[in-house]
Amino acid sequence: MSTRLSWGFSTAGRLCFGRGSVAEVGAHVASLRVHRVAVICDENLARLGLLQRVSDSLRDAGLRVTEWTGGAAEPAVGLAIEAAAALAPLDPQAIVGLGGGSNLDVAKMVAVLLTHGGRPEDYFGFQRVPGPTRAVIAIPTTAGTGSEVSHSAVLTDPVGGIKVSTLSPFLRPTLALVDPSLTDSAPSHVTAESGIDALVHAVEASTARRWDQLGSASLEARAYEGAHPLGTLLAREAIRLIGGALERAVHNGADLAARDDMALAATYAGMAFSNCGVALVHALEYPIGAEFHCSHGAGNGLLLPYVLEFNIETRQQELAEIEWLLAGQRDHRPPAVAAEAAIERIRSLRERIGIPNRLRELHVPPDRLPELAQKASRIERLIALNPRDAGPAELLQILERAW
Repeated sequence: MSTRLSWGFSTAGRLCFGRGSVAEVGAHVASLRVHRVAVICDENLARLGLLQRVSDSLRDAGLRVTEWTGGAAEPAVGLAIEAAAALAPLDPQAIVGLGGGSNLDVAKMVAVLLTHGGRPEDYFGFQRVPGPTRAVIAIPTTAGTGSEVSHSAVLTDPVGGIKVSTLSPFLRPTLALVDPSLTDSAPSHVTAESGIDALVHAVEASTARRWDQLGSASLEARAYEGAHPLGTLLAREAIRLIGGALERAVHNGADLAARDDMALAATYAGMAFSNCGVALVHALEYPIGAEFHCSHGAGNGLLLPYVLEFNIETRQQELAEIEWLLAGQRDHRPPAVAAEAAIERIRSLRERIGIPNRLRELHVPPDRLPELAQKASRIERLIALNPRDAGPAELLQILERAW
């Protein structure tokens, strides 16, 4: 395997962060020299008044706005098709995605379909989007997925029984506008599930196989760079913020400082994982989430400690650093001890915020575990990033421990 000579970093074209900054979205979008804008969200956000805040700003800037409120959690392929068909006659020049990762991912896919035609499955995988799309403006209302800065759109394929990703540099939003005030109304379980998802992103990004261990594959063949200094820097800061803010935000939604820290942490984690990558946790969650309909965050949070137990022999120092970041202080324990403590700390945090501990709590039958392990093993772009080699047998062992 040849040695790679460089690593790279990409993110949204522009990132704007600040409490109350949603009021500025109209000015930002108008600066793109567009006139017709579609906002993709869901009925719940419309009821909460968040859609109105966005649309009012857009209209005040002189833009023609169309609202589509058919978004749903863990969206299937058909939802993106439905949204694109509804909006095509209006020919929007820009797509605003408002919501959690599900709505943002649908917005990205709608931008692809309206620009390039076809069906979502035409673009599954890496580098299959042929060129730039209509501008995407991503406005998250949860602190977790990082989709506002990522190059991926995840949909559920009901035929294959698995979540599938479209990955392309053309999917990175033109603008990511992160206003923590939009997360203030998120219920505690949504705050917990999205927050643990951000932690998984940061942990997997910082423990992934390193960039110089992935060989000299062409840029077109690499969906992720592998762990590198800039991604690790962002991931570590995300972990530090989550360690101090997640539990506070879950148990006291009115703690605005915690909300702000979680919004920033989620964006940092999104920047980290969408460059460095994610690995076994996500590979295992994709078939579980698709077939048993748990939220992505709940599935990821459940699986994280079990995957870290599998990886600890190859990432002892990194896990020790994670322990110190989550604890908010460095101590003098040997790295081996601190690494074990990190896994226990994550397990304890998961329980305190109400994330399930076992696959049986998601009603996963034990006789389905081999099939789930096989499906996960086929997601090669993620398996290759794990710091320890894992085939179907090893994946099954992890699932059995998690059951």
